[in-house]
Amino acid sequence: MKRKTNRSMKMMLTALLASSAMLAACSNSGGNNHSPNASPETAAPSTEATAEATPGTSTGTYPIKTDVTLTRWLDSSYVAAQLASVPEMENFPFEQELAKRTGVKVKYVLPAVNQAKEQLNVMFASGEFTDIMEWNFLTQYPGGPEKAIKDGNILKLNDLIDQYAPNLKKYLAEHPDVDKQIKTDSGTYYGFPFIRGDDFLKTYGGLIVRKDWLDELGLPIPETIDDWYVMLKAFKDKKGAAAPLTFISTPRLFDDLQTGAFYGAFGVKRDFYQEDGKVMFGPMQPGFKEFLTTMRKWYAEGLLDKDIATVDGKIRDANMTSGKSGASYGLAGGGIGKWLQAMKDKEPAYDLIGVPYPVLNKGDKPKFGQKDFSAPSGGNFAISSKSKSPELAVQLLDYGYSEEGAKFFNFGAEGTGHTMVNDYPTYTDTIKSNYSLNLGLYTRATGGPTIQDRRYYEQFAALPQQQAAVQTWGNTDVDKYQLPPISTTPEESTEFAKIMNEVNTLVDETTIKIILGTEPIESYDKFVEKLKQLKIDRAVEIEQAALDRYNSR
Repeated sequence: MKRKTNRSMKMMLTALLASSAMLAACSNSGGNNHSPNASPETAAPSTEATAEATPGTSTGTYPIKTDVTLTRWLDSSYVAAQLASVPEMENFPFEQELAKRTGVKVKYVLPAVNQAKEQLNVMFASGEFTDIMEWNFLTQYPGGPEKAIKDGNILKLNDLIDQYAPNLKKYLAEHPDVDKQIKTDSGTYYGFPFIRGDDFLKTYGGLIVRKDWLDELGLPIPETIDDWYVMLKAFKDKKGAAAPLTFISTPRLFDDLQTGAFYGAFGVKRDFYQEDGKVMFGPMQPGFKEFLTTMRKWYAEGLLDKDIATVDGKIRDANMTSGKSGASYGLAGGGIGKWLQAMKDKEPAYDLIGVPYPVLNKGDKPKFGQKDFSAPSGGNFAISSKSKSPELAVQLLDYGYSEEGAKFFNFGAEGTGHTMVNDYPTYTDTIKSNYSLNLGLYTRATGGPTIQDRRYYEQFAALPQQQAAVQTWGNTDVDKYQLPPISTTPEESTEFAKIMNEVNTLVDETTIKIILGTEPIESYDKFVEKLKQLKIDRAVEIEQAALDRYNSR
């Protein structure tokens, strides 16, 4: 894979890293652009006419007549597999076709894999910006998008969208819930969103169990915490599973459980949530102690992976395909689909099932679960304040919200990316033969400036086990309790980050010590007192103020 960075950026790296940690303290939370997502509601159609790229109001017609080449910055980890196959992103079939359809050529600037934050800082410090930057400014820029605008790094887009983005403008007018998610508390638009346009596409992860083991042992699908205990004991004692329950715990402790799995049975989450409009912090609530008590017992009895604090994706995958583990958290595609594919020839009886989030009492509805927002990363396609062609950049980005553009982004060009079968855009054998590679070469269905189509996911996760799992995982009350994509003010952000850095360290340290048995469960009360000393109540106040402002948008 080639690294495409100009010499000036490279020269700025040393100076920047010494003088600025602007993005290093950012959270990695927020929407995952590579998860399954949304369906295009009808947006303003484009035409075959050619529009001049001159100041004025866009009519939404393409291709645009221009000789300007725009530059675009993108975290290369999103397309690492594709770049290993086609080293220049401009040569992806999707990008070449997009240039033909819009009339706009794009030159990509890609940071080295896993160096996106550092090299975005280099760009900000150098003053040599690309025209378009793809980044989660909502959660991964200190102070949020308003601060990014104030710092002179990205543009406020309200007037530009009003004049040059008729497709997005129309969609937002028809979908006020999305409109609310992609602007700041002051009403500022700061970027173009990736939109999940169908509720079906917002849930794509949950708990997964070896169904062939359940059938062999005569066990029911687990619903309660007690059911899970019985099942995991049977996996250990009768199937010889060395790590009956395993899940990813990096980069954050118990990372896979952040959606509320297992915590939720005790009425809490690891993080902030709301009850009747009031912000709560899970580790402060009595249910968190009950969660710790249960996990401590399971660990002591060998029901959890003994290395539960350090399991990463590769280890989790190996555990679930080797017989070491019989239950985990995973995605419909990257879990169920991947593991079934890996085992179909090695162990034909191997089978998986998506199971409900556990509750305490049979018949209760899970309080939490994985569910994304319509615009999971806010407006993550921003335009540089130094762009010489912001109007053209807006028109390019707006194409993905047109009816024609949304179809192209989701399914690629007809003939190469899809064919129409009974009026249904059906992926070609090229894409079906290797979804993980070719979907990213021929489409931007999983993270472009567009409205994701339900029909994408119906094909990507087409196995009966996957379809059933999504339905099961979606049966929760998470809409009532999870916080919407709120944002703090720049001033609040600095204070909040300082508090939560210390709070999160304490929560993680206490959690693992209690579960591993190196600290008594009775230490929980002292832990709560320490949280108060670290000003957790002030952090809750900040989140509450942000929630109140969001609700008033």
